[in-house]
Amino acid sequence: MTARSSFSKAGCPEPSPRENSRRGAFATLRRFESAIFIAMFSRGRPRQLETEAELYEAALRALVRRAHSVAEMRKKLARYTRNDLLVRVVMARLKENGQLDDARYAQQFARNRTLSRKQGGFRIARELRARGVADEDISAALDLSAAETDPAMLVRQRIERKLKSMRGEPDEKRIASIYGSLLRAGFPADLIRGELKRLTRRELPEAEPESD
Repeated sequence: MTARSSFSKAGCPEPSPRENSRRGAFATLRRFESAIFIAMFSRGRPRQLETEAELYEAALRALVRRAHSVAEMRKKLARYTRNDLLVRVVMARLKENGQLDDARYAQQFARNRTLSRKQGGFRIARELRARGVADEDISAALDLSAAETDPAMLVRQRIERKLKSMRGEPDEKRIASIYGSLLRAGFPADLIRGELKRLTRRELPEAEPESD
């Protein structure tokens, strides 16, 4: 009987079963890493669209999820295609159909932030500007919101809610904390100070300059 050769026909030693196992495991790991990379890349960049119909459909899906300002929608569509002309065509179609309107968007945004989050005008204005809305649309939306709600009442509600969550009488540090949180929420300093003084009868921090 002849001994079993451990060399291939090319004269190279054949890999052992253990080596074959290691190579297989390494290949599996590489495929797994590649799959993860592809998945991450796909989440970062949506599938590129080539037609007006596809891009318009993507815009409608985005609007179903939430309202968008004009600037937000333009930025979103630009992620789906590098064809700037296609983006402009779809944007014009959305505006013509009344599906994009910054004046309406600003009014809805201001109403929601006022009623749901109890935010003040300064904070709402900052966030609308960050979304690319023009100052004239912001001013009109805030005027309408002010006519529909009472900012003083919103401030009182927030103060009363915070006071109820505290144990004992609020000290100067706690009052300053309430004052700061209301400033960050976008309410005027003089309104905050007036309501705090009325509800707590305590000394208040000095007024801070406001900006819209």
